[in-house]
Amino acid sequence: MRIALYGGSFNPPHLGHAEAAYTVYEELKPDKLLIIPANIPPHKEMEEGCPSAEERLELCRLAFAEIPGAEVSDIEVRREGRSYTADTVEQLRAEYPEDELILVMGTDMLLCFEDWYRFEYLLRECCLAVLAREDNQELELLEKMRLLQKEHGAKVILLSHTPLAMSSSEIRERLRLRLRAGLLDDKVYSCIIRNGYYDALPELSWLREKAFAYLEPGRIAHVVGCESEAVMLAKTWGEDPDAAATAGILHDITKKYRGEEQLKLCRKYGIVYDEAEARNTAILHARTGAALAREEFHVSEEISEAIRWHTTGKPDMSTLEKILYLADFIEPTRDFPGLEELRKLAYKDLNDAMALALSMSMGDLRRREREVYKDTLEAYNWYCLERE
Repeated sequence: MRIALYGGSFNPPHLGHAEAAYTVYEELKPDKLLIIPANIPPHKEMEEGCPSAEERLELCRLAFAEIPGAEVSDIEVRREGRSYTADTVEQLRAEYPEDELILVMGTDMLLCFEDWYRFEYLLRECCLAVLAREDNQELELLEKMRLLQKEHGAKVILLSHTPLAMSSSEIRERLRLRLRAGLLDDKVYSCIIRNGYYDALPELSWLREKAFAYLEPGRIAHVVGCESEAVMLAKTWGEDPDAAATAGILHDITKKYRGEEQLKLCRKYGIVYDEAEARNTAILHARTGAALAREEFHVSEEISEAIRWHTTGKPDMSTLEKILYLADFIEPTRDFPGLEELRKLAYKDLNDAMALALSMSMGDLRRREREVYKDTLEAYNWYCLERE
């Protein structure tokens, strides 16, 4: 049996890694292609904020799921200490004593191969399969191959491969800047965002795509308008526009759920609701939406709280909470008496705008013979006192 071993830190596993694995499959036709994430890479230190070895293992299962014959192995994750390839090969040789082991590596790894721990043992037990990374290293690569063959009897295969121009360190930096740009498989990226790996912040275009999938089609225009208005208000009042955009995109993410569906979400997230909320489950979408936004998109507490209070309001709201409440109220698709006055006020005095918006909200509820929730009344009274 022919077994190809493709190891690395995979921090994170990206499309370049998957492309390389596919090349190995196409060129070598191995019976088994083992993807082996390192526990502790011997040649580099892991940065703060990086996922654990077990978490990188799960990312690899997502990243390599579509590669034919690929199997993600936990052999190095289970082994304590630094992950030396020679130790891994020794374990596999005991399990597969008669099989051909092919060690996959990039050009840079071959060029420094004699610095590897127990490299002579690796050359005895494995054939090396080299994925070229830079065209201008071809002569240096061929010279190194001939040297290893001459001095150590190495078996080296050069794989025809055009690498994607990316590195894991660059991707980690981009993730912190809300940049993804197609460098990661969507399942991998979603997992990174969901768990907050690498201090990643979601790319807003991706976030819209994911959030819109939760919405009824007729609500999308409102959410787009709310995001736009929230960003303009944030710029006016010195708040982070990206945080305002995120809150605007996600604020109605559970709006389509009604009645028992909302109560079911409350039970799922451990939300304790009162009798008034049970009678009017529509207001619960702010609370369940905040919980879903935390779970699926790892939003900050500040953004979560803005979503939490965007429907009822509350006394003494933060600036971002007021921005989202008002953006939801005055976004461009809205049309009701007094709207223009409220819009102007929102860009002049946030507290006065909150008092007016809360008054309008309560008046509308009473005209429709709907119950005014206690938080809304308390918020209105608080902002009236603030105005005085």
